[in-house]
Amino acid sequence: MVAQCVSPKGPLACSRTYFFGATHVPYLGGDSKLPKKTEQMLLSQIYAAVIEAVVAGIACYAKTSSLTKAKEVAEQTLGSGLDSFELIPFKAALRSKMAFHIHAVNNQGRIVPLDSEDSLSFVKTACMTVYDIPDLLGGNGCLGSVVFSESFLTSQILVKENDGTVTTETRSIVLTAAVPRFCSWLVEDNEVKLSEKTQQAVRGDESFLGTFLTGGEGAYLYSSNLQSWPEEGNVHFFSSGLLFSHCRHGSIIISKDHMNSISFYDGDSTSTVAALLIDFKSSLLPHLPVHFHGSSNFLMIALFPKSKIYQAFYSEVFSLWQQQDNSGLSLKVIQEDGLSVEQKRLHSSAQKLFSALSQPAGEKRSSLKLLSAKLPELDWFRQHFAISSISQEPVMRTHLPVLLQQAEINPTHRVENDKVIISIVTGLPGCHASELCAFLVTLHKEYGRWMVYRQIMDSSECFHAAHFQRYLSNALEAQQNRSARQSAYIRKKTRLLVVLQGYTDVIDVVQALQTHPDSNVKASFTIGAITACVEPMSCYMEHRFLFPKCLDQCSQGLVSNVVFTSHTTEQRHPLLVQLQSLIRAANPAAAFILAENGIVTRNEDIELILSENSFSSPEMLRSRYLMYPGWYEGKLNAGSVYPLMVQICVWFGRPLEKTRFMAKCKAIQSSIKPSPFSGNIYHILGKVKFSDSERTMEVCYNTLANSLSIMPVLEGPTPPPDSKSISQDSSGQQECYLVFIGCSLKEDSIKDWLRQSAKQKPQRKALKTRGMLTQQEIRSIHVKRHLEPLPAGYFYNGTQFVNFFGDKTDFHPLMDQFMNDYVEEANREIEKYNRELEQQEYHDLFELKP
Repeated sequence: MVAQCVSPKGPLACSRTYFFGATHVPYLGGDSKLPKKTEQMLLSQIYAAVIEAVVAGIACYAKTSSLTKAKEVAEQTLGSGLDSFELIPFKAALRSKMAFHIHAVNNQGRIVPLDSEDSLSFVKTACMTVYDIPDLLGGNGCLGSVVFSESFLTSQILVKENDGTVTTETRSIVLTAAVPRFCSWLVEDNEVKLSEKTQQAVRGDESFLGTFLTGGEGAYLYSSNLQSWPEEGNVHFFSSGLLFSHCRHGSIIISKDHMNSISFYDGDSTSTVAALLIDFKSSLLPHLPVHFHGSSNFLMIALFPKSKIYQAFYSEVFSLWQQQDNSGLSLKVIQEDGLSVEQKRLHSSAQKLFSALSQPAGEKRSSLKLLSAKLPELDWFRQHFAISSISQEPVMRTHLPVLLQQAEINPTHRVENDKVIISIVTGLPGCHASELCAFLVTLHKEYGRWMVYRQIMDSSECFHAAHFQRYLSNALEAQQNRSARQSAYIRKKTRLLVVLQGYTDVIDVVQALQTHPDSNVKASFTIGAITACVEPMSCYMEHRFLFPKCLDQCSQGLVSNVVFTSHTTEQRHPLLVQLQSLIRAANPAAAFILAENGIVTRNEDIELILSENSFSSPEMLRSRYLMYPGWYEGKLNAGSVYPLMVQICVWFGRPLEKTRFMAKCKAIQSSIKPSPFSGNIYHILGKVKFSDSERTMEVCYNTLANSLSIMPVLEGPTPPPDSKSISQDSSGQQECYLVFIGCSLKEDSIKDWLRQSAKQKPQRKALKTRGMLTQQEIRSIHVKRHLEPLPAGYFYNGTQFVNFFGDKTDFHPLMDQFMNDYVEEANREIEKYNRELEQQEYHDLFELKP
């Protein structure tokens, strides 16, 4: 019977040939002649050879990706299989009746060409069919046809060798191997009766297997044939052998006369599968089903712990079989080191199957565990496929065992003493990374001689790889000169602290080191650990919308520690708890450190930040390859920043007014706009001078936290000058700068904003007219001149002015003249002020000094 299994909406499909009839004749004792091969036996043996051929073809194709070579290997393997079953006459006859092909299918199950660009990642099906097999032994025409096919998946990793060449490391797995490859049923009356007769014969008083000891269900029979699955059945133990009874295959008798040796392994534990290991003679092969024929004559009977047959074996069989009988055999107990590689493989498979089947009551059985037990190579393939499916970038040969989790993890691994250890501290602007850096350098000099690299902020870019590489070259040269002058006794280990505050992806810094043009410099530095600083108040742009690169700077495989620099004094602040949960999801292995304003209080946390080997640990290396393919050769593009954060640096040579600048900064928070955040200023930092002091001050303003820091600039080592900053400061005239970071910022608007923080140029005063006089000024003129002499015909009665006709008024009769005089006098003062203002020299904030 040819059976085809097809996934209706997927790529998986396989074919099997099953048999109605016995594929073996049970051993009934004595020196009886070998059983004559029936049609079912012949077909089953040819089918077994076809299975070996298809599996060999799959292995060849996985390594070579060549259908022609795979077909040649499959044909050769089929011929070898026929030889092993002594079916040599069939080789020539079947050569023209055999067809082998491999085709790829997409996820919808449609066939695609093998040479297509995406076929490497597609599921493929290998099939061999042998048509119209002639009956060369019986001469009765045609025996029938057999078909076998499997769906498989290949995994290919490009490996870069030490000499620079690139090779491939390939693996494959048969995805449909869980479908039984061999199956037969006893359907003929004579076959059923023979199986029943066999069971009655061995249970008789004078059985050739000796005295019946015990029996029960739940035993598993394994063979050395890689293509067969374990068969579950009932096992009956006798003093001189055993009977394995299977519901489909019938009876399998293994007498001690057919055994070379028999061993027992239970791992000295009641939770370990007990294994009865039988090395049998070739004379037993005709009495075994064809799928129990293997490269080595070896069988294993697995007894699961806590089963009745497991307990019965120890009580009824174990002691008796340890005694030597007439055959000269005795059961030998061995330890794990006495198992061969093949025996260890089979026992491990049995142990996995036991673990998958023995789930606690009420717990759902894991289908993945059960599949892993049936496909022992699945876990290993998944490790390989996890690497190969990421990208086609090559992996270093020395890293491959670590990525496949085959290398031992050595916790005592330390870097060479002559290497400079780089500790990287990163974070968004305003995260207090600089404060953490100052704290480390000031209070922890016992770790060695410190060098500090700070990124260039006086430019429009966040990180300059070329500038960083030049700094490393200069630093190494300075260190070598210093080491040449100092004796080994007083020489201190050098450490480099790299401080980065901005929307920089940490992988860019790592790649800058990896791609350094000088191999000596690259080999002289090693990254110890990367620490990300997080200021909870400066993480969200709006609601739960994160600032760009916020989670990227806490990435798995790069960052070992995350330092929270605010809200640490309050017990479980909701914002801090929410951020910790988010970052834990992005980087499960990161260590969390609480350091208010960048001040670390625990020695253990300091050791984590200054670790020498955290970055190079096997777990971090594997995560790095999975998260950042191509990182080792600097081929990874970290991606754009969204929303786009503009960094504008403005230079100026004049001092600012401190009070005006502080007021302008504090007013920014109220002007923050929602999405799309156009025109928002989030951070201001740089070096300026204020009119009330000659000292240069370092300024840092964080809009969302509304925090402004103004500190005197500390004298200390600075990075080597960059060509971009040299062009700005070549004449020494522009000694102050501020960097504005925000969304959709424009330089002209930034300069206008900054001009308002400087000393303002006085405006010219406009000339007065009588219509511009206020009531207050008019009253003032009246008070000042109301007692002046009156014109003829007027007199003052003490409260009002009265004329000849008796008309009364509150103002002096000459009030119009008084107001004109006042306006003329005021205009003379205004004109004098304007003349003096024109004579004064005023410089714009961004005007160059003469």
